[in-house]
Amino acid sequence: MDEYDATPVVDMRILYDEPIPMDDGIDLRANVYLPPEEGEYPVVLALTSYAKDLPFCQGYPGAWENALQTAPEIAEGTSGKYISFEAVDPEKWIPHGYAVVVVDCRGVGRSPGYLDNYSPRESQDYHDAIEWAAAQPWSTGKIGTMGMSNLAVSQWLVAGRQAPHHAGMIAWEAWSDMLRGLSYHGGIPSTFYKSWADSQVKSVQHGLGARGFRNQFTGKLVSGDEELTQEQLDANIADPYPMLMENPLDSGLYDWRRAKWDKIEVPLLSVGSWGAVGVHLRGNCEGFMLAASEEKWLVIRQSHGTFAGMYTDEGVALQRRFFDYVLKGDDEFVRTQPPVQLHVRTAADTVSERRPETEWPLARTRWTKLYLDVENLALTDTPPAEQAQVTYRGFDKQGVTFLTPPMAEETEICGPQAVKLWASSSTVDADLFLTLRLFDPEGIEVLFHGMADPQMPVSNGWLRASQRKLDEAQSLPFRPYLSHDTVQPLFPDKVYELDVEIWPTNIVVPPGYRLGLMVAGVDFDHGRETVMWGKSGIEMRGSSIWPHVDPLRRPADVYDNEVTLYGGGERTSHLLAAIVPPR
Repeated sequence: MDEYDATPVVDMRILYDEPIPMDDGIDLRANVYLPPEEGEYPVVLALTSYAKDLPFCQGYPGAWENALQTAPEIAEGTSGKYISFEAVDPEKWIPHGYAVVVVDCRGVGRSPGYLDNYSPRESQDYHDAIEWAAAQPWSTGKIGTMGMSNLAVSQWLVAGRQAPHHAGMIAWEAWSDMLRGLSYHGGIPSTFYKSWADSQVKSVQHGLGARGFRNQFTGKLVSGDEELTQEQLDANIADPYPMLMENPLDSGLYDWRRAKWDKIEVPLLSVGSWGAVGVHLRGNCEGFMLAASEEKWLVIRQSHGTFAGMYTDEGVALQRRFFDYVLKGDDEFVRTQPPVQLHVRTAADTVSERRPETEWPLARTRWTKLYLDVENLALTDTPPAEQAQVTYRGFDKQGVTFLTPPMAEETEICGPQAVKLWASSSTVDADLFLTLRLFDPEGIEVLFHGMADPQMPVSNGWLRASQRKLDEAQSLPFRPYLSHDTVQPLFPDKVYELDVEIWPTNIVVPPGYRLGLMVAGVDFDHGRETVMWGKSGIEMRGSSIWPHVDPLRRPADVYDNEVTLYGGGERTSHLLAAIVPPR
């Protein structure tokens, strides 16, 4: 037996390191997986920042094992040797008459060049890769793009380029705005990009040669045969965390790093999960709401752990039905798939039904104001007549939590929420961390499996008070939209009106349970046993892998302040809850 065994389970042809010429003379490199018979095939294509030649099971063994435990079917009918992280498994697609192309983005894996994720250059490269694939003799000229997270976000960006042969896209877990979606939550800087770049991108940068990974099945050097010095590697990458931290406002840096909804016309399937609060879910919902595409569908699932959902039989069947329609012309998907499909989530973190809907948010939503009774720490149907106030310390993780009475009947919350707060700070700013919580009749908090963190609350929202200015043209009653174009410091102890977006969610609250709204000055912490996140080393405490803990950008002399909340009288702080009645 050879030292390396790359034998697939499925009979397929593999073209390694196919060159894709770019307009500046650089060749990106792609692996092409084809059915054994010569012919022309529709193409499922992905551009990856995680290296096409690094197998999922090798590069992310913990996540791979977790996915297999969640859904053992993932390993059926495949060797698993050709699954690049967050890309489709070619062995699940080749038998159904598709070609699969996975391209190393510029500066990653075996593609040379300057690495700048989500940049205008990268989306142009993606556009050119689509057009290259369309012109190949094994291609029908119909190109669908597919991938998860990083490989999905880049699809929003390339869709705005309107490549002529881009025939359909599946954005599976995809934030859509680098500023609002992940790097700054409500203006509060997240440290996610630092851990992401260090652990997942720099580890596969082109030029590592033998110092990088070697594919355990093929023996191929994942990051190219050339070895660059560390100085050369550093000069070949835009380090995302410092770059983003130097740009806290909506500057030109973000222009092509967010989806251009008016230019996205390609048929699209947007797939998110309720547990992707803080990273993807907002982008998936915005994509369905705002993209100019005439044909678009939204599916929001229960979280199947971090990655399993994309590779389950159910997930692959959904993907294949969509591509059978947009790439092959089979109209079964368009005849049977509702515009919106929601996995309705129970308090036991199970799915009670896969419910078809026609729009998002749901037209029958009863937008209900639950007023903050700050004297009694309660959420009430009517505003208190007299004004009262309550104060908490910024870095005190307890904050304050307002509770509804026990629910008299089963109540479904489904959609985005919004909070209006009247608040003051003892300093020139305040970071507000809002958490939508659920408590059982014994007062024990109910937590849910998130995209990464297995113990998360119902939903979250954030606001840095100095960035409270709204973009009135884009704001909706249930989704305040921050302009992020100016900093407006607070006058200490002056009361301000603040609007906070709470990310979309779904939960059917049983009778006797209570809904809670927590306001604090730090990330939510459930106080239970923590879980470590893979190679990044992040300790998850209920706020997943996108914490807000950079002391340079949250100095204690400003943010470990005294924040006072007001309610009643003329200052009616409230939660706008998306209560959905049964049909």
